[in-house]
Amino acid sequence: MDWRPKYDDRQMNNDNNAERFSASPFCLGSSRLRRLAWYVLFLSFFFFHLSVCISCSETHEHTAGAINPEDSVAMMVSYGVNTLISDSGVIKYRIVTERWEVNTVKQPSRWEFMKGIFFEQFDENFHVQGYIQADTAWYFDKEELWKLRGRVSIRNVNGLIYTGEELFWDGIRREFYSNVFSRVVTPERTLEGTYFRSNEAMTRYTVSNSKGSFIAEDIDKQPAEGQSTAGKGNAIPADSTDTIAPPVRSVQQKHAAGR
Repeated sequence: MDWRPKYDDRQMNNDNNAERFSASPFCLGSSRLRRLAWYVLFLSFFFFHLSVCISCSETHEHTAGAINPEDSVAMMVSYGVNTLISDSGVIKYRIVTERWEVNTVKQPSRWEFMKGIFFEQFDENFHVQGYIQADTAWYFDKEELWKLRGRVSIRNVNGLIYTGEELFWDGIRREFYSNVFSRVVTPERTLEGTYFRSNEAMTRYTVSNSKGSFIAEDIDKQPAEGQSTAGKGNAIPADSTDTIAPPVRSVQQKHAAGR
């Protein structure tokens, strides 16, 4: 008689399946899967620390792009300027400005005063003869030409006051000129017009397209030699009989003649 216990066939199949499942490498309780998990964790930790060390050891330089020759970079920028300028060894002017920029790259080369400018003019004995001020100014050094713009104001030694929004100062011809609305005030008269031209001392000037107030004798008498006219035939006495050169450069004259 067989004394060994008998098993059901289905129970034996379940036992075999359990043994195979426990031996599978994908079983959660298997030692093989645990070793694989530790290996992946170690590699992740190693590469993370390696990347951190590399990133810390590398230095990143923050550099700007190269400056091309066509870029308009100023050669000199000065702030809070209060300086004296001499002419032929004699101090003639004082310049006061918040920002002075010298640019030799732009064509034509220029000085720029974008924060405003104030001039004082002196005589040989260092006495103040007048002043010039404007909100913005450019000086084209090769042409010796000043361009003043924005609340331009000038006062000369005789008390004449000029105001306008744009004025050119030609250092070669030694004269002022403007093609926009200008106002001239003297102790005797007030003139307003859209064209202004004067010698450098502002002792002889012309205002055309003008309107203003005059003294009675200016209206009664006819224009004579040594007088500059303003408006519709009203005579304005001049302090000098010297003629004034045209207020534009020769190049601009040729261009105008060719129209």
